[in-house]
Amino acid sequence: MEWVFEQGCVDWNELAEFYRIAPLGDKKPDALRLAFSNSLFKCFVYENGALIGAGRAVADGVDCSYICDVAIHPGAQGKGVGRDIILKLTEMSAGHKKIILYANPGKEGFYAKLGFLRMRTAMAIFQDQQGAIDRGVVEPG
Repeated sequence: MEWVFEQGCVDWNELAEFYRIAPLGDKKPDALRLAFSNSLFKCFVYENGALIGAGRAVADGVDCSYICDVAIHPGAQGKGVGRDIILKLTEMSAGHKKIILYANPGKEGFYAKLGFLRMRTAMAIFQDQQGAIDRGVVEPG
């Protein structure tokens, strides 16, 4: 496996398709380029030249690092790639007062094994509030 920690060689169309099949939703290539450009830490994992994992952390360098958009190709799941991406982004985020991770419902146990604890104070506003409620990501107010 090849690990890449900068985005200079990323094919944004490939990454958009990767997120679609992972499945992490419909993310446009230009939006991904902007999101990863604005993220302090990022990693891409390739196997035989094919993208099999990606993730990023939006961080301020001192107080907070937010790990998000971690995705693993369905054909590479169960091989520890997701765990390794989370561990690498956590290592890169060391020194921040807190590392926050956004997880899809049902994945909490996986992240708990990596040291993450459930927050009681997190709140969110989503562009599609009803969709977030329907997916079980937030509770209705």
